[in-house]
Amino acid sequence: MKTKRFALLLAVSLLFSVAASAVVAPGPMDQIKASVDEVLNILSNSTLEANDKKERISTIIRKRFYFRAMAQQTLAQNWRKATPDEQKSFVELFSRLVMATYMNRIEAYSGESVEFKRENIEEDRAVVDTTIVTRTVQIPISYKLVKKDGEWLVYDVVVEEVSLVRNYRSSYQDIVNKEGFSGLMAKMQEKIKSLDAPPAKTG
Repeated sequence: MKTKRFALLLAVSLLFSVAASAVVAPGPMDQIKASVDEVLNILSNSTLEANDKKERISTIIRKRFYFRAMAQQTLAQNWRKATPDEQKSFVELFSRLVMATYMNRIEAYSGESVEFKRENIEEDRAVVDTTIVTRTVQIPISYKLVKKDGEWLVYDVVVEEVSLVRNYRSSYQDIVNKEGFSGLMAKMQEKIKSLDAPPAKTG
């Protein structure tokens, strides 16, 4: 499963960006870059405690990502089989899992940057193409967005032509088929707990 790689690249892409030409209209690319700037300002604020930074960054990411749409696409046909309560619980757990994975890796980056290449808008849908630039490689990442109440929200991330949503879907479908929704949610809770746990002390 490539979830860790997706989380790593997603976190990098939200932390760093290379300046690009500005446009007047607040299109999808501008709104994503605005979120990047907010994250950078928080990270550089030495007056904030680590927990405060995580909470503020979490708020920014939750505002920019359409977790309900991501969760619905992740479950695919199983979404319709779930009860309203199960759907609600899955959306919350899914968003917490993505956030926990992101936060767990937020301090692991140095020297990476993100170049915003282009945006393609078709009515209320858009794709923003970016590239993560490291010392040795360039990694293409595309954001799929939908316009909702004037905001462009991310509903999928494609890393090197592999969809984040499809990556989760492939593993979650197997779990639902074998263990049901309760089994899936139990595994998600376990994963969140392990990500939230403080690192083990050595020595």
